Amino acid sequence: MPMDSIKSLLKKQDDKNSYLEKIPTLIFEDSKKASIAVAREIADLIRTKQNSNEKAVLGLATGSTPVKIYEELIRLHNEEELSFKNVVTFNLDEYYPIEPASLQSYVRFMNEHLFDHIDIPKDQIFIPDGTLDENSVDEYCRWYEAQIEKAGGLDIQILGIGKTGHIGFNEPGSRIDSKTRLITLDKVTRTDAASSFFGEENVPRRAITMGVGTILKADQIFLMAWGEEKAPIIREAVEGEVTDSVPATFLQNHPNAVVILDEASSEKLTRIKTPWLLTKCGWDDRQIRKAVVWLCQKLDKPILKLTDEDYTENGMGDLITQKGPAYNTNIKVFNELQHTITGWPGGKPKEDDKYRPERAEPFPKRCLIFSPHPDDDVISMGGTLIRLVDHGHDVHVAYQTSGNIAVFDDEVVRFADFVTDYADVFGMKDEKADALLEKINEFLSQKNPGDVDSEEIKTIKGLIRKGEAKAAGRYCGVQDENMHFMNLPFYETGRVKKKPLGQEDIDLTVELLRKIKPHQIYVAGDLSDPHGTHRVCLKAVFKALEVCRQDIWISDCYVWMYRGAWQEWDVNEIEMAVPLSPIELKRKRRAIFKHQSQKDRPLFPGTDTREFWQRSEDRNRETAKIYDDLGLAEYEAIEGFVRYHT
Repeated sequence: MPMDSIKSLLKKQDDKNSYLEKIPTLIFEDSKKASIAVAREIADLIRTKQNSNEKAVLGLATGSTPVKIYEELIRLHNEEELSFKNVVTFNLDEYYPIEPASLQSYVRFMNEHLFDHIDIPKDQIFIPDGTLDENSVDEYCRWYEAQIEKAGGLDIQILGIGKTGHIGFNEPGSRIDSKTRLITLDKVTRTDAASSFFGEENVPRRAITMGVGTILKADQIFLMAWGEEKAPIIREAVEGEVTDSVPATFLQNHPNAVVILDEASSEKLTRIKTPWLLTKCGWDDRQIRKAVVWLCQKLDKPILKLTDEDYTENGMGDLITQKGPAYNTNIKVFNELQHTITGWPGGKPKEDDKYRPERAEPFPKRCLIFSPHPDDDVISMGGTLIRLVDHGHDVHVAYQTSGNIAVFDDEVVRFADFVTDYADVFGMKDEKADALLEKINEFLSQKNPGDVDSEEIKTIKGLIRKGEAKAAGRYCGVQDENMHFMNLPFYETGRVKKKPLGQEDIDLTVELLRKIKPHQIYVAGDLSDPHGTHRVCLKAVFKALEVCRQDIWISDCYVWMYRGAWQEWDVNEIEMAVPLSPIELKRKRRAIFKHQSQKDRPLFPGTDTREFWQRSEDRNRETAKIYDDLGLAEYEAIEGFVRYHT
């Protein structure tokens, strides 16, 4: 079935729902469908230019955002004979200084993700040169601008967006008429890039970037964003005022710019977050609950104190018209939220479960917790895990990846030292252990930031994280035989960039599911994970559940999604809220502390400066405070879950 063009989709869009948006914006179900739509626009341009014997000039971006576009272009080349011989490309930016062969180089990125797989002539590829002598950079930037002009200007420019609102590497403060130049990277940008460079201290402080003025000269611009973490800056870029503090807002001045989003990155836009402020909307149960929680937070009122006037004065008068007085809706939403709260996440035996999120029977249940990294289980749902064990359920934890890249090199030396010292102390001198330690020290002395570890080092790092996970699991009361270390193959690259999800990953997950036949499954729905591992691990479970769809056990299995490491569920989304006492919160913290290699300073902390246990506790306490502010019971902390329906 042919896909509608972006232009036709924009024509079909209801302007009543999007009139606050100052750049035309399309929202797709997921990033794959959005990327295919953009790739098709690029392919149409290339073919149109071919028919006219002209060059198609593309402005290209790097990072995770455009990867699926490049995958689709490669597919079109291989399966639908799309040729790139008439294409000229100009990349937005490059770190400075950096060698082209470096793992983090955008030259290497573009070769791996696109150029090595298509028939584009090498002399038609332009990427800023990160190897230049600094005295030559200004002249080179003028040359780069001249090459774009010589090619006839950019036909299509694709963009991602940074958390600061930067496009390319045009950081806050960039002028609307800026050209290609050497710039200093914002601290937030460098922190975001830290994982790729194995530490912020290794991220170059500067970069060469096309200017905002250069970008705005393109005939067509597609700005894309995926995931919840981009939602706040997307709202600023699309609905905010034009300002150099958010360079992406300059796109509001472009006559042919389009913002392309997945559902997650669109969630802060007014038409998604509060559509009742724009036009009449369908008041289903989900929308009503969302609106009432929003109204309470806006007015700082508990649910049961909302009045008809509160509704009508805040864009929700239509709800009163359709559903009757505010009192009726208040009671409905209050009861719904009250029923999400349970101290029995595995179900309370021999009790009426009509208004409980989990079934009373069977009891005890077999519970399988999938943990993408070796510490996600205790960080995100450690209190619930402990509660399940305390209640007598058969709790299993599946650690989906080894987490081996998130261990500092000095930890490897420390553990290797222990092995050799142990052998010496107990008279078990082992020449192989000494040789291994020497080999490790030699490798690390020559290792550059971002280099892939040797197999020995990767193994030791994996064992460090495995030992920590076992210590945390035992502290929570999980039996050794119930801890499953899956080591999914997609993760084992030794690099931040992972392989795509493969059949072996799915097969291993299916095998474990069929072995345990769980009554409950817990999976990480924390899709803001900046490294993408959570997303791939979730996909592995969902794919495995599809394979198991006809199994007898699956009809009696609930799947619960947790968050916490990077982001928390909104209260209006939560379907099971597990309250934690002060003592239980301390127990959760102690379980997290068992992951010593991640304590104090994790290798990949993201932009949040707090340690993971602090983030987790703060989010759990904030969730509890929101429930309290809404007029429900007051708790120390709450872990929230959303049910996934297979």
